[in-house]
Amino acid sequence: MGSVARLAVVVLLVAAGAGVPTTGTAADAGQQHASRLRPGSSGLGDPYFPHEGNGGYDVRHYSLRLSYAPATHRLSGTNTLTALATENLSRFDLDLSGFSVSSVTVDGTAAQFRRTGQELVITPAHGLRRGTAFRTTVAYDGRPRTIVGSPIVFGAPYGWIYTKDGAFVGCEPNAAHTWFPANDHPRDKATFRFAVTVPSDRKVVANGSYVGDRADGDRTTYVWAEHQPMATYLATIDIGRWQLHRTRTPGGIPEIVAVDPALAKRARTRHTVALTGRITDYWTKRFGRYPFSSTGGIVDSVPDIGFSLETQTRPLYGFVPDPVTASHELSHEWFGDSVSVRSWRHIWLNEGFATFSEWLWAEHTGGPSTYRRARADFRAIPRSDGFWHQSIASPGRNAMFSSAVYERGGLTLAALRHEVGDRVFFRILRVWVREHHHGNATTGQFVRLAQHVSGRPLQHFFQVWLYRQAKPGHL
Repeated sequence: MGSVARLAVVVLLVAAGAGVPTTGTAADAGQQHASRLRPGSSGLGDPYFPHEGNGGYDVRHYSLRLSYAPATHRLSGTNTLTALATENLSRFDLDLSGFSVSSVTVDGTAAQFRRTGQELVITPAHGLRRGTAFRTTVAYDGRPRTIVGSPIVFGAPYGWIYTKDGAFVGCEPNAAHTWFPANDHPRDKATFRFAVTVPSDRKVVANGSYVGDRADGDRTTYVWAEHQPMATYLATIDIGRWQLHRTRTPGGIPEIVAVDPALAKRARTRHTVALTGRITDYWTKRFGRYPFSSTGGIVDSVPDIGFSLETQTRPLYGFVPDPVTASHELSHEWFGDSVSVRSWRHIWLNEGFATFSEWLWAEHTGGPSTYRRARADFRAIPRSDGFWHQSIASPGRNAMFSSAVYERGGLTLAALRHEVGDRVFFRILRVWVREHHHGNATTGQFVRLAQHVSGRPLQHFFQVWLYRQAKPGHL
């Protein structure tokens, strides 16, 4: 729709020899300034999702003010992003699928915008210089679209999932832009504030800390804030007739668990609230300090989904979680949420660690050791099985959530624990979490850290377990 605004400036140049200032014409200076402005890239170059995310800026904060009508499935409102320009920008993109966009402003001034696929291309009235903080507000309205049939998650629907009484919102890996404009890649983390208005017979549960609610006639606005950096795919606003349980873990961490009334009796029977508290506290002993302000869970009745997701501070469960599922998702608060992947090819750093954590919780509660469990699984999978015929350090886009990424990732960590011993192994994990706290990391960084902490050459070990497309010789 728009073009870059022409800028007329006078540039003062210093003559190299005499130090005498000379003044160019306004037209010449404008051309020179314009030549230094460039559009931000329409993707971050992730090998699996090259069009996700955008270049030229770093989002620091999202402030969403939204209204949702369950009867019509309409979501409307504004998203205000505070960002820092990392390049001299003539324009920049946000990721957004669907919706009608009614207005865009940059620093309070109307900006031109156009839609190209999932790209919302924004041209501000004035260029943005590198190092400049700026604020963009997008007003939009429409019905969120559930992603269905994707081979990435084996055909399971994800993103904004409609339920009988509201919504179940799980966005891994690339569905955040189906409900809010974003720089939709885990490399660009930001803090969040959610103010969501719904009919007063519904409630909203989101990430972070509960700020409060305010009734206005037959509508109520719920406010939540996540003050620690969060990847966009971990953001959620879940709408329903929740029963809320607010308490603290035995170790004192604030805990909020939301349960669908249809599952409330069963959830109490399985002690979901107590289980969450016990697991969270145990992980702090093994992995280090809990990285966020609260823990908890969201337990919904979504029979056609059957998945769980490590949404930050409050994992999503489409069913009542058992200890295996809860231990897996809560370990992600360290491995995946606080320490996030730099690109999706490193997904084993999330899922392999969480699978190993399932085995570690079982060991803690009287089950076999992680080594015995891993060795049994290792021996049960034939050498000819396709399970072994992929590199889990770079599994490919459509295999990023394959069983091998989870299971072989867990086997790798169990083997590493056996190789270096408990004291060194758990020190590796704690240093990993501490050094990459609220940041992003890669497989190569983990390998180098393991070698540094252990003082041992582990290149061959990791080559065999993470990269070689064949069954290792032994475990």
